[in-house]
Amino acid sequence: MTRPIPLRKRLLVRLLITSVLIAICSVAATAWLAVETTTRAIQEEQGQVLTEDMDILRQLSGYAATHRDWSDVGKTVRALSDRTGRRIALTAPDRTPIADSETRDTALPPRAAAAVDPLHTDTFTEPGAQRTGIDPRAVGPFRLPRAERERVRLLAEKRRACFSINGVETTITQMASGRSVLVDEDGTVDGGQVPTPCADGVLNTPTATEEKALAELNTYAGDCLKGVGGKFPSLFAATVDFTDRSMLTRYLGRKAETGIDTTRDQDKKAQECVDRARRQQLEPYVAPAAELFLGRGDSAVPHFDMSAANKAKVTGVAGLVLALTVAVTVLVATRLVRPLRALTHAAQQPPEQHVRVPVTTQDETGILAVAFNDLADRRERMEAQRKAMVADIAHELRTPLTNIRGWLEVTRDGVVDPDPELLASLHDEAVVLQRVIDDLQDLAAADAGTLRLHREPVRADELLEQVVAAHRVAAEAAGVRLHMSVAASQGSHGSDGSGDSDGTPWLDADPVRMRQALGNLVSNAIRHTPADGTITFSCRRQGDEVVFEVADTGSGIAPEDLPSVFERFWRAEKSRSRRTGGSGLGLSIVRQLVTAHGGTVTVTSELGTGSVFTLRLPDAG
Repeated sequence: MTRPIPLRKRLLVRLLITSVLIAICSVAATAWLAVETTTRAIQEEQGQVLTEDMDILRQLSGYAATHRDWSDVGKTVRALSDRTGRRIALTAPDRTPIADSETRDTALPPRAAAAVDPLHTDTFTEPGAQRTGIDPRAVGPFRLPRAERERVRLLAEKRRACFSINGVETTITQMASGRSVLVDEDGTVDGGQVPTPCADGVLNTPTATEEKALAELNTYAGDCLKGVGGKFPSLFAATVDFTDRSMLTRYLGRKAETGIDTTRDQDKKAQECVDRARRQQLEPYVAPAAELFLGRGDSAVPHFDMSAANKAKVTGVAGLVLALTVAVTVLVATRLVRPLRALTHAAQQPPEQHVRVPVTTQDETGILAVAFNDLADRRERMEAQRKAMVADIAHELRTPLTNIRGWLEVTRDGVVDPDPELLASLHDEAVVLQRVIDDLQDLAAADAGTLRLHREPVRADELLEQVVAAHRVAAEAAGVRLHMSVAASQGSHGSDGSGDSDGTPWLDADPVRMRQALGNLVSNAIRHTPADGTITFSCRRQGDEVVFEVADTGSGIAPEDLPSVFERFWRAEKSRSRRTGGSGLGLSIVRQLVTAHGGTVTVTSELGTGSVFTLRLPDAG
C-alpha cells in the first residue's frame, strides 16, 4: 500500500512556499531600496590611493595563492580594513559574499575595484609575476616538506661558504616553496656567475617532491608541447628555473638531444603550453577567483543625491531582485521537472529495453517513478512469459502432430497396417491435440475479455455432485476415494430469492464453466494423489462468499513453486508427459474462470501431505 506523502514534500506545498519566499524577498528588496534611496545616497570613492589599493590586492592575492579556499579570509580582511580605514569586501564572480569588513546589509559599490585571481595576477602588483601572470607565492605541489627544506638549506649553506671562499658574498633567501637560494647584493640569484669550484649542480637539482610535481606538470602540458614540436614530439619539456626567486616554470628546448633549432614562434607557443599547464596544476591548490570591492569606511556618510549613479543603482538592484526571482524559479522548476524528464526519456526508449528510472524523491514524482518501475517490471515479466508461452505452445502442438504424422507416413508407405489399435492411438493423439487447443482457446477468450458466461442460479451441492459423478470412474481407476461435504447455513436463498429450508449455498454462475473449473482441480488432484489417497470436496458460506475447497492427500507442492502454480504450462513434476501430466493449462483456466465470475482462487500445500485449492465466489443472496 502506498504511504501518504508528507505535507512538506507535496509539490503544491513546495510551490506555494517558493512563491511566498520570492514575494517576501521582492517586497523586502523594494522596501530597502525605497528607504536607502530616500535617507542616504551612495557615493563611490574617487581618487583612491593607488599604492594602498595595490597593497590590499597584493596581500589578498597572496592569501589566495597559499590557501585552497576563502574560508578564513575574514580575519585578513578585517585587519587590512582596520589598518587602512577602508571598506574591503570580497565576493564570488556572481557577487555571492565571501568576506566584508562592514555589516552584511551595507551595499557594495557598483563596480569591483579588481579581480583577485592568483593564476591571473596583475603583473604590476606582485614582483615575479611579469612573465606568466601567476602569483609567485602559488607553489602548490612544489611546496617542500620540512625534511627537504632542511636538506636544501644545508646545501645552500655549503654553496654560500664556497661562494665566500671564491670572493662572492651572498645571502640565503627562502622561496615561497621553501627552497633556499643564494642572492647577491644586486638581488641576483646564485650571484650571477657561479664560481667554477661551486658549480656542482647539487643545490639546483630538483628534490623528490619537485620531481613529482614536474612529472605532473609535463603530463598536463604533454599533448600541447607535442603539438608545438610537430613531427618531433619530444622537442620540448617543462622544467623549473631555480635561478629566479619566483620559481619560474618554463619549457626546456631539447636542441642538444635532437639537434633541431626551434623557431621564435615555437618557443612562444611552448611557453604558453607550460603556463597553461601550470595554471591547471595549481588550480586545486589556490582559492577560486574573487571580486574585490573597496569603499569608504562607516565614518563617511553620503548625502542624498538622486543622481544618475543612484538611479543606475536602483535599476541594478531591481534587476538583481528580478534575476534572483528568475534564478530561484528556474532552480525549483528544474528540480521538479528533472524526474519528469527522466520519466519521459525512459518512456521514449524502445519497449524491449525495459528502462527503469532512479527514484530520487518521496513526493508525487517519486511515487510516479516507483509506479513506472513496477510497470516496467511487470511488462518485462509478461514479455518473458509470452516468449515462454509461445515456446511451450509450439512444443505442446509439435509432439502430438509429430506422432500423428509419423504413423500416417509409415501407414502410407505400407510399413504398418491401419489396424484398430493404430487408429485408436492416432485418435488419442488427436484428443491430446484438441485438448491443448481447447484450453488455449479458453485462455485467449478470457484474456481478450470475450469469454461468455451464461449465468443462472446454481445450487452448490448439485454442482459438486455433478463434478464428483463425472470424475468417479477416473478416481476409482486410480484407486483414489472421493468425498463431498456441503455445510448448510440458515438464511440462505433459493433460486427465486427466497430462503432454502436446508440452507444450501447458491451461486449466480455459469454451471458449465464452474464444472470445468472444479473438474480441472479434480483432474489435477487425481494425477498427484497416490492409490488409497483421498480427495475431499467441501462447500460453505462465509460472509458474503461461497467457499469451495478441493483437498487431496497427494504429493504436495514445494513452497518455492506455489507462486507459479497458476502460470501457464507450469507443472509440479517436470518429468511427467503431457498425456499423463496434463497440458499445464488447467490451473490457469481455473483462475481465469473464477476471475470471470468475480471470485478468487488460492492454494496451500505441504510436501508429502497434500494440497488445498480454495475458490471464493460471490454469494447469490
